[in-house]
Amino acid sequence: MIRLATAADLDAVVALHTEARATYYRGHLPDAEFLGPGEVDRSRAGWAAAVGRGTVLCAERDAELVGVAAYGERDGLTHLTQLHVLPARWRSGVGTALHAACVRVWRAAGTPSVRLEVFEKNERALAFYAAHGWIPDPERPRDGDHLVLRLTPGPATE
Repeated sequence: MIRLATAADLDAVVALHTEARATYYRGHLPDAEFLGPGEVDRSRAGWAAAVGRGTVLCAERDAELVGVAAYGERDGLTHLTQLHVLPARWRSGVGTALHAACVRVWRAAGTPSVRLEVFEKNERALAFYAAHGWIPDPERPRDGDHLVLRLTPGPATE
């Protein structure tokens, strides 16, 4: 089930986000940069703000939060800011379901294109996004150690 996140989901969202990020940053960045108390606090504040804006989708299976996606506007462009699946649930369709739900929102809103940034060493995520139609952003293909991708959601269908 995909639904909007509520404030009651915040602890589970932050825990899932922290666990998922550790899988792709570990060995590439110092642990404090993604697991340190300051980073977890910053993450919690960001998730709380996004939940408050109503731009966070949660995926549940068997009453467990197994995935989360967040999107928003920055610099006049829509961004997929987060899409994480509980590592134990990878390859089970959760990410695809969350992605499809985001695309439905963007199509309904008439969003012409969406950007995201993905850690360049996160090969699993890069393959996922490529399989879902994301391409390198022609205007800005990278930002530091992150690749910038773009998706054209297309028109809403009935």
